[in-house]
Amino acid sequence: MATKAATKTATPWGAAKKLEGLSLPQRAGEKRFASVVELLETERGERLVRFAYSTGGVARRGPVTLRVRDLDRLRAALAEHPGLAEAILGGEA
Repeated sequence: MATKAATKTATPWGAAKKLEGLSLPQRAGEKRFASVVELLETERGERLVRFAYSTGGVARRGPVTLRVRDLDRLRAALAEHPGLAEAILGGEA
């Protein structure tokens, strides 16, 4: 389920505006939760991607936030880890 909202959020690089977000509902037995992925932009224009875990629409664990340049480094590092690359990128690996 995709969501769009322009809300402010705190990051290690300062306040950022949420540009886009998606929530992937999941279930493990009777437990229901969602994994959330959001595109953020800092006041200086730097884009960030944040991953979080939530139940009932409330984040339950500290989110992991990556700068776009960190994602570039992640993609490069995946070249040395084909199993992870296949799991994350699918057929693009």
